[in-house]
Amino acid sequence: MIFAFFLPPALCHYINMVLIAHISDIHLSPLPPVKWHELLSKRITGFLNWKLKRAKHMQSDTLDNLVRHLKTKKPDFCAITGDIVNLSLEKEFEQAAIWMKDFSSVEKACIIPGNHDAYLNGSLEKFQHSFGDYAKGDTIDNQPFPFTRKINDVAIISCSSAIPTMPFMAYGKFEEEQAKRLAQTLEALGRANYFRIVLIHHPVIGKAADGFRKGLHGADLFQKTIKENGAELILHGHTHKSSINAITGVKNGGHDGETPVIGVASASASAEHGDDPARYNLFNIKRIGTKWSCEMKEFGYQRIGDEIIQRLKVRIY
Repeated sequence: MIFAFFLPPALCHYINMVLIAHISDIHLSPLPPVKWHELLSKRITGFLNWKLKRAKHMQSDTLDNLVRHLKTKKPDFCAITGDIVNLSLEKEFEQAAIWMKDFSSVEKACIIPGNHDAYLNGSLEKFQHSFGDYAKGDTIDNQPFPFTRKINDVAIISCSSAIPTMPFMAYGKFEEEQAKRLAQTLEALGRANYFRIVLIHHPVIGKAADGFRKGLHGADLFQKTIKENGAELILHGHTHKSSINAITGVKNGGHDGETPVIGVASASASAEHGDDPARYNLFNIKRIGTKWSCEMKEFGYQRIGDEIIQRLKVRIY
């Protein structure tokens, strides 16, 4: 409402602005001490990958600086799309729960699981127990996903694509039962004229979504659900890349028949790694009368240097 002071009183109640931040793939480091019996599973491959590769590129200083920069923007709400831990160790979840409380209050943030948060059978239960109300919201039945958090006229709808997989696999799943719940949620929120932002860890369109080993099994079903029920924005992580795509042919909602799909780079990736350096996205969403405006700014590191800058400014709507 910061512009209301400069507008005629008759227009003030037509204006609503919300600032949403999006980060993903935290991969908190350093890894806590690992007991030998904890590696008698898929974790052995993840542990070796961490020691030989990721520990060099997922930096706690990088993450800390990015979060400090994000907080200066004073977002109304922060969405985290998964992979806050690495091997789903009990100690990792304990540390991540502490990090989350320092990052933001429950009222101003939510988190969904990624494949690293669902490394083994039982990991998702540990995830939900550790994060409590950060991973909860309004639901249409007793199933945890999708859940909805509302910030003025913006609705954050949080889905889960995270499942345990075999070694060397990192794919996600989106199945019929969750699709039905998502459809009901989108339809109801659409009728109430909310700006609907759907969160999911895995990419939902393009080559990254189609890959058998790391993609989203059920991406076609997810796209169909959006096309039939509408959504204004989809946010995801997983690829460690900045990306802008769109689901076209949306019958209800969206803009000119399409819904933007925005991926964000890992929040802790150093510039030396092959992935994009650490970044976050900021969405300024406004409603004037019955029309929506959404502007995205991307902040983060460059390939060279250690300064966090505004890298991109895009008008979404």
